[in-house]
Amino acid sequence: MKLLLTAVNAKYIHSNLAVYSLAAYARAYKRQEDGYEVSLAEYTINHHPDQILSGLYRKRPDVLCFSCYIWNLTCVEGLIEEFHKLCPQVPIWVGGPEVSYEANAFLESHPAVTGVMIGEGEETFLELCRYYDGESGPLAVAGLVYRDGSRIRNTGTRLPLDMNQIPFCYERAGDFKNRIIYYESSRGCPFSCSYCLSSVDKKLRFRDIELVKRELAFFMEQRVPQVKFVDRTFNCNRAHALAIWRFIRERDNGVTNFHFEISADLLNEEELAVLAAMRPGLVQLEIGVQTTNPATIAEIHRTMELGRLKETVLRIRAAGNIHQHLDLIAGLPREDYKTFVRSFDEIYALKPNQLQLGFLKVLKGSYLYEHAKEYGVICHSGPPYEVLRTDWLSYDDILRIKRVEEMLEVYYNSGQFEVTMKVLECCSHSAFALFSQFGDFYERQGYFGMSHSRLRRCEILLEFVENNYREAADVIKESLIFDLYYRENAKSRPAWAANPADWKRQTRCFCKNGSQSHLERFSYRFPGKSVHTLSSLPCAERQPVYVLFDYTRRDPLDHQAHIEEVEPPV
Repeated sequence: MKLLLTAVNAKYIHSNLAVYSLAAYARAYKRQEDGYEVSLAEYTINHHPDQILSGLYRKRPDVLCFSCYIWNLTCVEGLIEEFHKLCPQVPIWVGGPEVSYEANAFLESHPAVTGVMIGEGEETFLELCRYYDGESGPLAVAGLVYRDGSRIRNTGTRLPLDMNQIPFCYERAGDFKNRIIYYESSRGCPFSCSYCLSSVDKKLRFRDIELVKRELAFFMEQRVPQVKFVDRTFNCNRAHALAIWRFIRERDNGVTNFHFEISADLLNEEELAVLAAMRPGLVQLEIGVQTTNPATIAEIHRTMELGRLKETVLRIRAAGNIHQHLDLIAGLPREDYKTFVRSFDEIYALKPNQLQLGFLKVLKGSYLYEHAKEYGVICHSGPPYEVLRTDWLSYDDILRIKRVEEMLEVYYNSGQFEVTMKVLECCSHSAFALFSQFGDFYERQGYFGMSHSRLRRCEILLEFVENNYREAADVIKESLIFDLYYRENAKSRPAWAANPADWKRQTRCFCKNGSQSHLERFSYRFPGKSVHTLSSLPCAERQPVYVLFDYTRRDPLDHQAHIEEVEPPV
């Protein structure tokens, strides 16, 4: 009896912890008399559907299972329909957050599906394996909603699993050397944010810390590039978080990076001291702010001390060793356009390494899904169920914010225009207003929906500046050149750039390693951290400034070249 667990991931670098865990559990607790075989099939949404279909067909499963999420549901639905036409005798089971909360409705609209595994799936899948392997009697497995002839039966929810019973599922880590490893040391969440599915599981459980240490040591021994913890609020248990952070600091291999989702306002002095002692690049933190509007924070049942959060983010940033990724969500209850702009400007002012501007997704099973009508929340009917409007935010507002989101991604989060954006911010009273004005410019010029090279993005930004902030154009021309070489030894130069042959002799003095370094001449001394006004930029009045970009020594957080101002020989 062959059971096939199928994952359709968003990208190749992603891995599917759910199917690995189900497979590992079924293998670990397999009895001597059990004859079932569990195998895995992983694809991405970028594969052609026929390629996935043929791959599944050639594996000849006796039972086919799919892991379902908002990013793959449409693809999975199509695969189910086509596979059932080819192999109508093969039972098809689904699981995951996208099908667990309205399982009856899903079965009614998908006649090819045999049943849904709801909630945590390890024990449920193990018992399903044994059922199909030949155990007699009716299908009496807890945690299922399934088709029984013309009826749909619900076997009830299963008690939460002891996390220490779940076997380690990454024994073959060599298979994942170029992929992100997803890892969980806890399940559940102590908070009740109304937009989040994690708040549904109030049974907070932790994996034994000694088990966690052994498994993290394995990742480090294998020199895995990144381990991404999927714990919903990693630092909700201070002792647990500290033990893990101290362990990875002590066992640091100089390669592996660890990603954590945290609540910054919960960090105390001891935790901040441990984080400050980390190797630069060892840890990155994702901090969900979502909004700074007090009315919205209260309405979504969120627990957050905003002042403490800001203070903590600034302290971590000052230490200069940890990449911070902060999140905002547009479309939350009681957040209108004006308050969202205020939220954006407040969080942008903290200068995180990345600021993700997302849009509310009305997830099945969440409190907000159940109360959407009360808030006037209208969203897309299909995944990812993104908000279209609310009682506080019109669709026009959403579109304006989307233009800001795209400009933010290209010109801030990419890290490709770091110095230029710091200079350009001096021209506007509000970061949001600046990105909004830039987005409107893109819209008018018809630049959205087109593929632009990095050099073309530079040209567009300069075009925007010359149309709106002419007084900054000369400085921006130089800052764009600085940014081009800050990231890479650019092969193409902008039309406005000076001819590097003018300082060829100086280049020979300092660039001894070929394309791994570059010397550039500037009229301004560009700061590494911040600019307050255009006039605060030091102008080299008597002689030019020569900056050496060294690509063999990059910043471990943003990967920019090491820069050094040098004095060429007379």
